[in-house]
Amino acid sequence: MAVTRLVSADDAAPLARLLTENRDYLAPWSPVQDDAYFTEEGQHQVIVRQLAAYERGAMLPLLIFGGDGEIAGSINLNSIIRGAFQNASVGYWVSQARAGHGLAGAAVAEAVKTAFGELGLHRLDASTLLHNTPSQRVLARNGFRPFGVAESYLKIAGRWQDHILFSLLNQSAENGHGPTAL
Repeated sequence: MAVTRLVSADDAAPLARLLTENRDYLAPWSPVQDDAYFTEEGQHQVIVRQLAAYERGAMLPLLIFGGDGEIAGSINLNSIIRGAFQNASVGYWVSQARAGHGLAGAAVAEAVKTAFGELGLHRLDASTLLHNTPSQRVLARNGFRPFGVAESYLKIAGRWQDHILFSLLNQSAENGHGPTAL
């Protein structure tokens, strides 16, 4: 059973509720957002931007669902670059109540399958804060391998923080094998 689907404008209200409920939980792992971000209108604006980028082929914005059919988080293939690179960046979050139940891992597996199958990408990258070991385990279980540390990589929780960089290569089109890590 799929745990992800493309986000839609109808998801703004439940997504705003979930983000509001998890605001403190997600804060240490996320960029600082203003109060409007956590409203239905704020999420509607985010979704409109995401779907416009999706239509341009620049991203794939997906929601993560629990077994009960309720939204549990989101996963995006961001910054899709074509040409010689054929790359996207994976970013995801799962609500506190759903963390540790395998949803993030299943969502990453689906995103990898879509990226390397339907989208025909060659490479995926991801990054985690140095101390975000649960996310590092999710990536490792899906074949991602660390390849470096980027100093002051992203502004998370209001300050520039170092991140571990991960990648996963799709070599199936080149040699008949499945995705492999860099």
